[in-house]
Amino acid sequence: MLFGIYPGGASGGDAGALCVGPPDVAEQVTAALADLQGSAGRPFLVRAYLGFRDPGPDRQAYPAVVPADPARYAVDGRRLDIVAQYQSASGDVAGYCRFLREVVAGYGAVTDRIQVAEEPNVTGNPVLDGFYPRVGDAVIAGVSAVKQHARELGHHHLKVGFNTTPLFGPAASFVADLTGRGGPRFAGDLDYVGLDFFPDVFQPVAAPDLAGGVEWLLRRHRGEVLEAAGLGRLPLRITEHGWPTGPGRSPVRQAEVVDTVVRTVAGLAGELLIDGYSHFALRDADSTRADLFHLFGLTADDYTRKPAFDVYRSLIAEWAR
Repeated sequence: MLFGIYPGGASGGDAGALCVGPPDVAEQVTAALADLQGSAGRPFLVRAYLGFRDPGPDRQAYPAVVPADPARYAVDGRRLDIVAQYQSASGDVAGYCRFLREVVAGYGAVTDRIQVAEEPNVTGNPVLDGFYPRVGDAVIAGVSAVKQHARELGHHHLKVGFNTTPLFGPAASFVADLTGRGGPRFAGDLDYVGLDFFPDVFQPVAAPDLAGGVEWLLRRHRGEVLEAAGLGRLPLRITEHGWPTGPGRSPVRQAEVVDTVVRTVAGLAGELLIDGYSHFALRDADSTRADLFHLFGLTADDYTRKPAFDVYRSLIAEWAR
């Protein structure tokens, strides 16, 4: 599989605000990425988040990129995995498409894939794109805008997709609804679909049940979501997965969860057409906080490594392309 990681410090919380802490240290990030990658030249993705929102008196239309200057990390076989977020309160889909074309022009040469929007199915949190009006229109128009401009600029390597969280009940039709509205062009321009999932984080899963639960979810997502939407031909990518440390959550257990989930995903990759996995995140947002959203890192906020760092490095060495 093709592995990757989000190397920044900032992360989204459940209360609609970013979780932040000490600034990123580029030299530490570079060293950690090289260590995880294992050997220069081995394909490895560096996940970065860019966003579009309406301008206002105290902010620009394009908020800060996290991590800052991500292209600096796209060396020695590493490539960017860009999340282009849509957070327009006015529903400015045309402006978002202009933004996406700028992203393609500015980063396309060092980018492997561009994800259009972040969790557009999640409606209750302003950190996530489903909160904003016309998000479905933004995904449909945005995918084709990226694909068309990539072709125009000769970036034929550039893959485009979108992602969701796990979809259940009436929400299971979210992807099928998009493909129905977008029609053949939208479906034809898609290169992959992503899945953000965090088993045993928000709903407890007993350790003996974790592997089976992950397998059940992946099989269901492939069959009842992607195939039902006519996208069974497309690769599925795990775009975010992680498990935080903190009170009641030991670093040893974090390492066990990473090992179990990645091995389960990798073992099903051929059968379920899973082309890769990206971990969230390299470092804690703020290791002094007890809130779980600050503590997803494989390292502390000073880059002291937790046991899960070495576990993930070994898994990459075992399962990477």
